[in-house]
Order: sequence, then C-alpha cells, then structure tokens
Amino acid sequence: MRSGSACDVCGGAEPWLACGRALADRCWPAAMMHVLESLRAGERLLLGGDRWVEVSPELARAFRPGDAVVAVAAGGATAELLHLPAAERSVARGAVDRALGAFQGMGSVSEAAIAAFFGGFAARLEDERIWTEIRRVNEEDMESARVRGRSTTRLLADGALRDAMVSGLRGWIDAPSRRGAILRTVEHPGWTVELVGAALGVVGFVFEGRPNVVADATGVLRSGNAVVFRIGSDALGTARALMALALEPARAESGLPAGAVSLIDSPTHAAGQALFCDSRLALAVARGSGPAVATLGALARQAGVPASLHGTGGAWLVAGERAEAEIFGAAVENSLDRKVCNTLNVCAIVRSRTADLVPVFLAAVGRAGERRGQAFRLHVVPGSEAALPGELFQREVGVRRASGYVREPQATLLGADELGSEWEWEETPECTFVVVDDVAHAVDLFNRYSPQFVASLASTDPAEHARFFATINAPFVGNGFTRWVDGQYALDEPELGLSNWQGGRLFARGGILSGDGVYTVRARVTQRDPGLRR
Repeated sequence: MRSGSACDVCGGAEPWLACGRALADRCWPAAMMHVLESLRAGERLLLGGDRWVEVSPELARAFRPGDAVVAVAAGGATAELLHLPAAERSVARGAVDRALGAFQGMGSVSEAAIAAFFGGFAARLEDERIWTEIRRVNEEDMESARVRGRSTTRLLADGALRDAMVSGLRGWIDAPSRRGAILRTVEHPGWTVELVGAALGVVGFVFEGRPNVVADATGVLRSGNAVVFRIGSDALGTARALMALALEPARAESGLPAGAVSLIDSPTHAAGQALFCDSRLALAVARGSGPAVATLGALARQAGVPASLHGTGGAWLVAGERAEAEIFGAAVENSLDRKVCNTLNVCAIVRSRTADLVPVFLAAVGRAGERRGQAFRLHVVPGSEAALPGELFQREVGVRRASGYVREPQATLLGADELGSEWEWEETPECTFVVVDDVAHAVDLFNRYSPQFVASLASTDPAEHARFFATINAPFVGNGFTRWVDGQYALDEPELGLSNWQGGRLFARGGILSGDGVYTVRARVTQRDPGLRR
C-alpha cells in the first residue's frame, strides 16, 4: 500500500488496497513492495478477503513512518485496526533477536546447568533481603493500581505467592526433560528409526499482571527453549525487580546464555501485540482477559505461530438429586476463597432439591464472604428467583470493586444467555445462581453458554457422575470444589497456563500447558545395511 497514491490499474484516487479491479488484475504483489509511511482518515484496509476496515481519524493522526498497522478479527465478524508504533516493534524485535541467539546457545547447555538455574532462582526468592526489596516494589505497583482503579486481586506478591513460585522452580530441578529423550524406536530389517524429543524454539508469553508468571515462564527452559515475555503494566515494576534481583543473577551464575529469558520492558499492549506478530516465535502463549487474549491469538495465527490461549474462566457446580448437603456446602465455600479462573462462577441446583439445598448454598456463599470481611453478590437467572428469599433482591450491600466500594442490590436478574459471564470480583464473592430441572438440563446449559472450562457435580450417585462426565464438554470435571484445577496443585507440574480448552476438546493433549510439554519431535535414522533401497 502506498499512501496518497492512485491505483496503478484503475487510476482512481483510492489506494490500491481499496480497489477491487487492482486486486482482480493482480497488481497486489508489486504494490506490497512499497512501505507504508502515512495513513488517511477514512482509508479502507482489506481484511480476510471480503471485509473492509476503515482508518479512524485518531489512528491517522497517531501513525508515523516506521509504525505498522495490523487488521485483525478476533473470533468473529468484528474487526479492528491495531497500531504498532515503531518503538514498540523495535523493543519486541530486539527481545526476540536476543532469545534466538540464546536458543542457539541452549543446545550446548547441560541439564545440570539448567537445574542449577532453577535452584539459584528459587534460592534468591527465599533470601529475605531480596524478597523484602521485591515486596517493596510490589507494594508500589499495588498502590499505583489502586489509584488508577485497577484490580489488585492477582497483583499481590505475598508469602503464599513466593512459596508457590519457589515450589514450582524447585519442581523443575529434577523434572525429566524430553530434550534428547528417545520417545519411540521402530526397528526395520537393516535400519532403525528413533523419534527424539528436542527443544521447540523461542516461546513468547503475554501475561496479565500476576508476578508469579515471571517464574512460570521459565519452565520452558527445562526442555532447552528460550522465552520472551511481556507482563501487564500493573506488575511491570515487580517483574523488573524479579528479573534484576533473582532471575538474571541465577541465569548468569548457572551459565545459561544471555537472553534465554527476556522481559519486554514496556507498559503498552502494542509491545505484546508486536511480539505475537513475530513469525520467528515457535509458540505464543497468552493469559489475561477474554477479548485481549482473543486478539493476541488472532495475531499469532495470522503470523503463522501456534497459539496457546487462556482468556476466559469461571467454574460451574451442579447439585444433583442425590447431593449430600454438607459436601455441597463445603464445595461452594471452598470454591469461593479468591477470584481466579477456577473460582465458582455458576451454581445450578436441581428443582427437586431447592428447599433444602438453597439455604445450604446461601450459607456457604455467606461464609466465603465473611472470611474476607465481605457480603456476597448473586446474579439470578429468571425463573430461579422464587427459590431465593425475596429480601436478597431488595437489600443493598457494599461491594468491593476495583474502583472502591459501591452499593448494589445483593441479588439481580441475569438472562440465561449471559450464563457465560465471568464475574471478576475483587473482595466480595460473586456468582450466578440457576435452578435446573435435572442434571441433564444443567449439562445442556453448560455446553450451550459456558466457556466449557470446569464442571463439578455434587452427587452420591455413581451412575449420575458417569453420565455427567460422558455428556459435559469440559476438560476439567470433578465431584467437589472447583479450585483444584491447577497444574501445580493437581499434577505437581508448574503450569504455564490452562490453555486452548476454549475451542472444545483438544487433539491428543490436555488443557494444562506445562514447561515440559513445550517440545518438538525429530526423527533420527541409523542405517546398518548399506545396500538398503526402496
């Protein structure tokens, strides 16, 4: 596309990309050799071969030579133009350059050196002097986020988060690596084929503002990969401190090549978007909000990079005909201890058990709120409100939002088509309540409206559990609390993300992406018979 020029084919004033005749007459390849230097408001860019996206006045004013504009449609007809300033493109490109150089060096790094890195990183996090400084920086990040009305539920770097990071890092010390491992051997007369595990390459991560992802992302080093990550702006200061005080000293001491772990030191979304546009990545991993992750995934796929995504959460708990009240109540309460992706989001109770189980549900949600010094908040599907006390819809309670406390009705109605809404609560537990005819009805609602993530059934009937597992389209299915869905907690493997389950069931893999799962397979042949021929 050449700014301000007429189409070579039709002579019209519109740029070449807006000219159907130009495309039909195959002048596109020649036009693509020109560099975009400016944009005009109202200019149209082609997307997907059959749609136009119009340049806004704001984008036209902001664009400068060296910048890029990417048209992307993330999971639907809605399209947007992303502005990638030259500075952000340069930062991302430089980080991938360093990582590619480091990846070449990782081929000669021993397993012992990689283990030493994980041990050194963990030891530095356990050092009180180092952790005190990291906590100081994290408190500054927390205060800045609060002032800007941002969520801080996942930003806090407290003792529990430190323990989890240390445990994860130490878990990688003795973890087996698929690098160089013979995964399969096929013997033929006179020759042998071996399938050998190998490092994949440079892995790009874009994470929301959670400090622990700095440690999580390093898991890909276990199989000899390199990593570039961009963390949410709210946690950027904490990430810098973790890199400078713990990660980088451990890398240097263990002898891993510089650039094996690179932080894109930018607070802008454009930097992460530019990273995922780099076709040199072997894998792109994104965790965060649904729309942002969908956009990042679309960018990666447009660049030809495989993507592993996690942008939507929220677990469902169903109380069946034979649910035991005490077990059900414990599952509700223990699934609402804090807001993360596997927190209880929708609770469904079969109609025949509402009289005895609704009080149990309300008491459990109430206890979850009391543990945080809070009330609770319910969203109720129409037709289910009769099962609840009427005063819940009349009573106002204080609800802690990212912007502060607000007064809201304790219960409000929510359309059934909104059952997929994930409640991003801060301190006040919040979930959806629905009465269903039976467990099969709950499964139908889950499969139709939910993000198809976590499903749990409270029931003492083994046959009901078997039907539930067979019919519900979820990768994570249980019979109690929902918060077990975590690679490190459930599988003793530090996770990089609960990834790609949004697209339904996965091909030959689970929904937990772990560091030792980031590898490729190479084939090696040993020919013993020199006269071998086909």
